[in-house]
Amino acid sequence: MITPIETSAPGRICLFGEHQDYLHLPVIPCAISLRVGVKGYARDDMTVNLELPDIQSSDSFSLAEEQAYIRERDYNRSAVNLLLRHGIRFRHGADCTVRGDIPINSGTSSSSALMVAWIRFLMELADECPECDPMEVARLAHAAEVTEFREPGGMMDHYSTAMGGVIYLDFFPETTVTALGASLGTFVLGDSGEPKETKTILARVKEPVLEIVDHLVKWYKAFSLRETRVEELYRYSQHLSSAQMELLKGTVVNHALTREAKLVLEADTTDHRRIGELLNQHHHILRDILHISTPKIDRMLEAALGAGAFGGKINGSGGGGCMFAYAPDKPEKVAEAIEKAGGKAYIIQPGEGVTVR
Repeated sequence: MITPIETSAPGRICLFGEHQDYLHLPVIPCAISLRVGVKGYARDDMTVNLELPDIQSSDSFSLAEEQAYIRERDYNRSAVNLLLRHGIRFRHGADCTVRGDIPINSGTSSSSALMVAWIRFLMELADECPECDPMEVARLAHAAEVTEFREPGGMMDHYSTAMGGVIYLDFFPETTVTALGASLGTFVLGDSGEPKETKTILARVKEPVLEIVDHLVKWYKAFSLRETRVEELYRYSQHLSSAQMELLKGTVVNHALTREAKLVLEADTTDHRRIGELLNQHHHILRDILHISTPKIDRMLEAALGAGAFGGKINGSGGGGCMFAYAPDKPEKVAEAIEKAGGKAYIIQPGEGVTVR
């Protein structure tokens, strides 16, 4: 009997640090128990056939040489091209099927999870399987999905899905990943059914913050978002408009929430209710200052809190997509409340990183 290669990678939620990674500020993502997997059988030739029944799609190409891209964000081929450039070679193609239960286009990193699983599958299929450290898989997946197509995305998704669990991801002075050992309970993910608006939101949020930083550096050479504290913000009011000050304050407060959350998640005893409170505070900034939430997502969060969730927030770039609620008690009741508010609910746990067998 021919033994298949099977890989899978989790989706992720961003607990703290939403819209912070592109500012080189730390984030705390959590891999979740929803996953996407690649299962394939080696062929005698160099052709790879991909069947993606979840999105009613298929693809076929050769692993013998770099492939020309035939569609926007052609991730199937970019992963192969990147590995070939890194000196990885193949003697066999494969017949593959891709399946998953991560909501698509909802801010839960379905595309990054697929890229991580696909990269790991190809590395296992390779003539000589290279070093498969999850950090290296994450770097390769980011390069194939983001760098290759000059996309604006950060590295949070790829590190989270490759590493698994709850991690503290920092980008200064270099990228470091710290596993946080908190024993977290159940979450309830709620898909609003509204497609997220990543590019629109990034243009409205990212660029104005970067402009504020560039402007303040002209007046204060040592200015740094990383070092700025909320109580120091008054000194910058003479150089910024009220709208800019509000956006700067939201960014600094979000960074402070991430720092405090790290301490809570590192403690010997996990304070679950404090985690919920910090999630609520984070969502208020995202809703009221960054304006990335939607009325439907806000209703879903209110319903979850009313049903007993400790806290929650919008997840991902915003403008639609998912929210999640931290509900270690009675998650079924919280899920029911989210669905009554118009969302599709998934009861989830923290998940492990990329796997292969």
